[in-house]
Amino acid sequence: MAQDTPKDNAGFTLPVPASAPPAADAPAAGAAATTATTSTTEPAPALDPVSTTDTSSRDTLIGGVVLLLLFIAFFFAKNAYANGLVAKRVPPNKANASGWWLFIFLASLATGVVLAAVNAHKFLAPLFMGPLVLVGLVALLLTFTSSRR
Repeated sequence: MAQDTPKDNAGFTLPVPASAPPAADAPAAGAAATTATTSTTEPAPALDPVSTTDTSSRDTLIGGVVLLLLFIAFFFAKNAYANGLVAKRVPPNKANASGWWLFIFLASLATGVVLAAVNAHKFLAPLFMGPLVLVGLVALLLTFTSSRR
């Protein structure tokens, strides 16, 4: 029985109409009988806008947790960077300031990426990304200028 294998299934088939015109009633009944025996039809899922689930609050919560974990990692990176500068004979207060500027740069970069991942349509607007990019660039510039001896 080659008809029962999934390879022979033609794919999507239209269901038999509920009311057929009287002239086409006899040929349609014969075609419907052969269609019903050769393949099974499944109703297509309804595309109802009410049945779609809103995941924005869940996505925002996940993005916030990811951002918090990144901030913790960036804090340790800030301390390592400042300690590395102190080892290179940079004064500790300048090394600490440079570390904080590095933290601000990394935090603004991560915030932009997480916001774009949470809702790109809303947060990739210049109103949100412009200030984040500006703060990031200023912080990157100050990271390297404040670490000079």
